[in-house]
Formats: sequence, C-alpha cells, structure tokens
Amino acid sequence: ASNMTRPVVQISYVRSVAPSPDWRPRLVALDIDGTLRTDADDGVETVRPAVRDALDAVRAAGAHVVLCSGRSMLAVLDFVAQFGDWRGPAICSNGAVWLDTGTASVLRRREFELTRCVALVREMLPGAAFAAEEIGFGNRFTDGFGHVPFAGHNRLVDYAEFVATPTSRLTVYWPGRTAIELNAALAAASLTGELAELLAYVNYSVGEPDAWLYGSPAGVTKGSALAELCLRLGVSAAETLAIGDAGNDMEMLAWAAHGVAMGQAPAAVRAVADEVTASVAENGAALALNRWFRTGLESTGVESGSFSG
Repeated sequence: ASNMTRPVVQISYVRSVAPSPDWRPRLVALDIDGTLRTDADDGVETVRPAVRDALDAVRAAGAHVVLCSGRSMLAVLDFVAQFGDWRGPAICSNGAVWLDTGTASVLRRREFELTRCVALVREMLPGAAFAAEEIGFGNRFTDGFGHVPFAGHNRLVDYAEFVATPTSRLTVYWPGRTAIELNAALAAASLTGELAELLAYVNYSVGEPDAWLYGSPAGVTKGSALAELCLRLGVSAAETLAIGDAGNDMEMLAWAAHGVAMGQAPAAVRAVADEVTASVAENGAALALNRWFRTGLESTGVESGSFSG
C-alpha cells in the first residue's frame, strides 16, 4: 500500500563511538551504480563475480540487504533480476519509493507537485530538459534529452502535460553544460532566494561530470528513508552498514553506524564516510563487505577513517 502523507522521520547524524571489533551489521544498505556496478560495464547489469560472492555471503549470514538507489523501481528490478531469488525491500528514487523486490510492488511512495518547482529550475537553468518518473510505467520527458536513459516506457510530452501530475523523482539535464556550471548556477540562485524557494519543494543532488540534477520530495533522502525503514524492520542505527559513491549517498553514509565511500567518490562524499574502500573498478564494495562477512578477499584497499564525536 502507498502512503503519501506519512511524515518524514527526523534523523541524527552524530556518532560518538566506533563499532566494536566483533561488530557485524544486521542491515547492509548498498547503492547500485558506482558501487555494485560501473558505467564502464556498458549498460550490462551483471555484477562482477567478486561482488556477487560478497553479496551472497551477506545474505547467507542472514543480514538484511537493502538496495538504496536513485534509480526508478523499474531500473532496480532490472538489476535484481540477475539474482533470481532476491527478496526484501529496496529504496528507489533517492528515498521516495519503497519497493518489495520479491513481488515487484510499491510499498510506499512520496510525490511532489511540479508546476512551481519546474518553473524555478527553468529560471536557474535556461534550456534544461526534464524527466519525471511515472511509478511502475517509466517516465515522461520534455524535449532536449536526445537519448533518454531511463527504464520502462518513456514518452515525450509538452510542458503543460509534464507539470500537470506530481512525481516521485525529477531528473534535470542541462545540455552542453557541466556539473561545475550547474553548481555555479545554483549558487547564484541562492543569492536571489530562488534556491530557498526550490528547497521548499524538493531535495536535490547533482550528478557529474555532466550537468544532471536529481530531485526528490523535500526532506526525502536515502538517509531519511533508510532510517524509517530500519524502524519498521526493528534494526537500530548502530547495527547498520552503508556503502555508496555519490552526492545522493551522503545522508545515508552519515546516518549509518558505519559508512563506506567508494574509492572514486568525490571528496565531499569521502569526508562524511567512516572509511574509504577501493574504487568500483577494483571491487571496492566486495573488499569492504568481506571484512565482516567472509575472508575470501584481502581487506587491503580499505582506508580507515575516524568517527565524529
């Protein structure tokens, strides 16, 4: 059943002690792209053998494995299909959609209105193209994308139709620009008050190196969704491990008892993590998971960090 009115759980990111030497997480939260697979895999969803073995070990140990992705539910289902027997909840659309991977059904959704939100972004990023998730179907998008990199059915619509219906996930592409230019435009908008108004509607993260902006309902992040899901599963924050590589993983890495950033993650992401593992190309997620769930791989490549008090 969907729930669009449930309040967002307020979460704290302050930790004072590290896990004990015999600590093992009861729940492992994992980003997909850039963590379990790399864009260098040319669109192939299959994870590499070392990562698959590590995931199998976590599941065999009885820990919850929760995929936490910016992907739509359809794209997450495309990923889990390779495992055949994958069960349990997944967090999709940066926290706005919860998915039961076993039944391919929506457990919860949160959506936001687009009219004013998109108007503000158009003022900040002239010429930007937009896509809005249509849960379980695909996306509607405006002109300007060229190739549409989304799972499911994708339909081109005019501006009036695009903003007429709420969405759980807004994707913005600024053609011909870079993430640096996008961040500069957002910084300029912060001086005019436009950015503050936008944040009343959406929480956003910026992709790189091209100019991508991803929007979810205000107050909704992977971290807030994971905190609420853990409450429902009866898992405390002290029993959680999270691994990710991008700006939309920062709240999740900071909230978990132990946050691990991938080796190729930007400096800001690495700064909020407790450890930095090897890059995705070097099977960094497997190296990190094997510290707690098996001894098949060397644990070298994992750089210890300190907990903030």
